[in-house]
Amino acid sequence: MERTGPIVRLSRLLAACSAGLLAAGALVATAPAAGAADVDLVRNGGFEAGLDGWNCANSSGTAVTAPKRTGASALKATPAGSDHAKCSQTITVKPNSSYTLSAWVQGSYVYLGASGTGTTDVSTWTQSPGAWKQLTTTLRTGPSTTSVSVYTHGWYGTPAYYADDLSLVGPGGEPVVIPAVPAGLRTTALTSSSVALSWNAVSGASGYNVYRGGTKVTTATGPSATVTGLTPSTAYSFQVTATNAAGESAKSAAVTATTTEGGGGGDTGLPARALVGYLHSSFANGSGYTRMADVPDSWDVINLAFGEPTSVTSGDIRFSLCPVAECPNVESEAEFKAAIKAKQAAGKKVLISIGGQNGQVQLASTAARDAFVTSVSKIIDTYGLDGLDIDFEGHSLSLNTGDTDFRHPTSPVIVNLISAVKSLKAKYGSDFVLTMAPETFFVQLGYQFYGSGPWGGQDPRAGAYLPVIHALRDDLTLLHVQDYNSGPIMGLDNQYHTMGGADFHIAMTDMLLAGFPVAGDTTKVFPGLRPDQVAIGLPASTQAGNGHTTPAEVDKALNCLIKKTDCGSYQTRGTWSGLRGLMTWSINWDRFNNWEFSRNFDAYFGN
Repeated sequence: MERTGPIVRLSRLLAACSAGLLAAGALVATAPAAGAADVDLVRNGGFEAGLDGWNCANSSGTAVTAPKRTGASALKATPAGSDHAKCSQTITVKPNSSYTLSAWVQGSYVYLGASGTGTTDVSTWTQSPGAWKQLTTTLRTGPSTTSVSVYTHGWYGTPAYYADDLSLVGPGGEPVVIPAVPAGLRTTALTSSSVALSWNAVSGASGYNVYRGGTKVTTATGPSATVTGLTPSTAYSFQVTATNAAGESAKSAAVTATTTEGGGGGDTGLPARALVGYLHSSFANGSGYTRMADVPDSWDVINLAFGEPTSVTSGDIRFSLCPVAECPNVESEAEFKAAIKAKQAAGKKVLISIGGQNGQVQLASTAARDAFVTSVSKIIDTYGLDGLDIDFEGHSLSLNTGDTDFRHPTSPVIVNLISAVKSLKAKYGSDFVLTMAPETFFVQLGYQFYGSGPWGGQDPRAGAYLPVIHALRDDLTLLHVQDYNSGPIMGLDNQYHTMGGADFHIAMTDMLLAGFPVAGDTTKVFPGLRPDQVAIGLPASTQAGNGHTTPAEVDKALNCLIKKTDCGSYQTRGTWSGLRGLMTWSINWDRFNNWEFSRNFDAYFGN
């Protein structure tokens, strides 16, 4: 959350990743000679039969008669928005075999590649528009690889590209047969709302279907999955099947798992639909100071912004009302405490929010951890507050090199924060309200990048909130990720989504509720949260933050997530009818904007 204008932290990381991708391939002029027994395995590589045999993402491709290199037609594919116009074909191959992949292309930043090789996936590209150029690369299949996907794609924001005469030359594969039934289905983790499963990999399988009570509930590309959206203290029966191009196996033997009891985070007296807002209590900015007594009844959770540390690493958190010189209309301490009690008597929750844009907090030592618990407790007791909001931003949380599993964090700033919050929860009991307001960089970006990565070089803050959320999920009342001040983020549809419209909130929220593999690792799946634990975070006005969303677009996002209508091109993984509500930065900015945000919330939910 900000005192001043918005900042966007994602662009450098994405730029670095894009640069790395652009450097990965090389243009090769000629292909090696094929062996005598080799054949071209690509179906309709010249696109003479239109797109027969090809799958082009988002209908981005078409067959055209000009320009073409040979024959009657060629492929034309046009990148649009976050889509790079990928067209692909799955081809049966032999294990432990070498292949030559080639195509003729025309356009700038045109890629040719193969994935699913079982060894090292390959790609090559050209950045020079103009005449037809041949791209060629070689690949080798792994010991159990029976199919690969070959593809072409362009690049974001570039014009249409063309491809023709695509071939994959090498030994033909055996006919694909339906894979065997998976064995070894077992439970690996349980929460009150999810069950994590794993099973033995099946040779020749390209994917797996997971069934709950005989109904398919999710799919996986590897031998593990997490089923979310479950009810606490409930027994469920699961089975799994293996799939490939030939079809689906029979269902495995069933395994039964019982979810844990619901955590204390769900029993705090909040209404089914809650509106959360931050109140600038310790400072003033362009929105002006708003007294606690003047906060409208629309707000169910009021987060006092901010408690800040005496130094970055001290863990000693302090909070005081805005000075009179800065906020001439500030109330007295006694009036402030009385107004808090009045709000609580009306059923509202008032929390201390720690951090914000300027309040960097790094609990790098156990001394800092203990100071955090002591000082935050003092603030809660002094003002009679209902709980704590964690709004760590900037460099407060990062992952040390080698800390690669969100389920078992080792970085001191992460481990100590988890321990501190658990201590506070234990001290104040089940009524303690715990909320978090991370940025997308620290949560949803974890779908692609986690910490410094297995080889280093990535931003160590990427996904750094995930271990905190996961460890505290049964104590967590609300997670309201800031869907603003963000760069484009990849969703579960593997497309980039951009803030400011319904689509961004739909995709980002669906990730939290459905769960996702962290850094693409299907053995490390972040389980989805309960819908009642999730609210959508938005700026209250155009002045409040970068990525303001109009009321009409907010309503579309709610319709999609709660009712599965108005979803646009993104299809949610579930219908999240229990979604808790909305959060905004801030109550002050909403007042500045004639209460547009809270009025729209009340109108939508009939308050």
